[in-house]
Parts: sequence; structure tokens; C-alpha cells
Amino acid sequence: MTGQGGSLARALRVLEAVSVLGDGVTAKAIARRLGCPLPTVYRALATLVEEGYLVRLNAVRGYGLGYKVAELHRGLTTQVRPPAPVRGLLHEVHDGIGAAAYLAVLRDTDVVVAHVDRCADHPGALGLVAGEPAPAHATALGKVLLAGLGPAELGEVLEGRAFTAFTPRTVADRRGLDRELRRVRAAGAAVEVEEFHRGVAGIAVRAGSGAAVGVAVSRAEFAARRWELEHAVRETAERVGRALAS
Repeated sequence: MTGQGGSLARALRVLEAVSVLGDGVTAKAIARRLGCPLPTVYRALATLVEEGYLVRLNAVRGYGLGYKVAELHRGLTTQVRPPAPVRGLLHEVHDGIGAAAYLAVLRDTDVVVAHVDRCADHPGALGLVAGEPAPAHATALGKVLLAGLGPAELGEVLEGRAFTAFTPRTVADRRGLDRELRRVRAAGAAVEVEEFHRGVAGIAVRAGSGAAVGVAVSRAEFAARRWELEHAVRETAERVGRALAS
């Protein structure tokens, strides 16, 4: 890469490398990881430090992520956060049925968690964090949103995706996912049992266009309360859809 676009791309790769390698990483370690000349890495580091995306950690003579990165994440979380009435509905279902409640949205080609309402007694699925993408193939929220897409849109969203097998129950190939999505379309709801986390199960329903509501509980609790949970999620998703539309 040459020119301004190439410099920007290299700076972003350096930023990603610091994120992966952790606090205190040296310029030499970054250069080795990226296969870049050391002077090129130093130039990118200087720019990123000046702009606040990285900081120099003098005690260890290395670099760490800067606070501008946190600002960007806070900005994204604010942008996807639903309005207060929708957050109130998620809290209502969480409190009413004793289950962690989620809202997810389709943002470009990612299923992104927009809001989570949970507590210590009802932790739900760890790893689903507001403002961050969810693995669409391995979560009820993701599968119900994928099921609402047409063939062309679905192909665009799944193109080049890695179907990570989080557990032995994860549907980790396109053919298996297509079969699962047909079942979701027929049922109008997506179920996930230990596909993302062992011991956790959930159910999700679309809430209007491009959004979904879901809950997550332990696998044992899901087996005992499946229909109660589904009824609550369907009812909440209908109300959330109306609130989002208004």
C-alpha cells in the first residue's frame, strides 16, 4: 500500500497489534508481528500516540491502548442503545420472568448487542456485551435476525465469516445453518441450547425490522420453562417492535 490510504491502514494494523499483544508491547514486537520495517512502525506509533489512540508506557518502554479507544466504544454503545421505553420493556421481562434479557440489532453485516438487562442472579450468556457484535450463527438473537434476511442479504452477511465452534453443539457450517434458519422461519422464534456457552440456553424473536429480543437462562431452567419463556419473549418482542417503530 502507498500514499495516505496505505499509511492509515498500517496505523490501524499497529493499533490492532497493540490491542492483541497487550500493555507494554515494544515497537520491535509489533514490527515482527506485522512483518513491517521498524521505521514504518515507529512512524505509525508516533501518530497514534499524538492522536490519543495509544499511550507510551515509560515504565516498561512499550505502548498500550489510549483512552480515545474507550471514547470510541462509548460512542458506539450510545449510538446502538435503544430508547428508554424499550430499555424499560427489557427490564420488565427480566424482572418478571427471572431471565437475562437482550436486544440485538443488525448493523451493516453484524449482529450487535444493543442492550442487556441482567443481574447477578440472572447473568445469562457471558460474552454478550452491549455495543459489541454477537456470533450470529451461535446465538438465538443472531439466528432469528439472519432468518429474516433474503438470500442476497444473507449471503452478504455470511460471506467470509468463520463459523467458530464455541461448543460441540454449535452449528459450525453453512449447510447446517441454512437448515436451522428454515426451522427458525417456520417457528417464528430461534432457540439456542449450549451453542455459545455450555450450560446456557436462550430463545429470541424478531422485534420489527432489523431487531430482536431474547432471553437466556441455564439449560436446566430452559428445559423446565421453555414455553413460559417463549410466551414472554414473543409478547415483549411485539411491544418492543411497536416502541421502536414509533
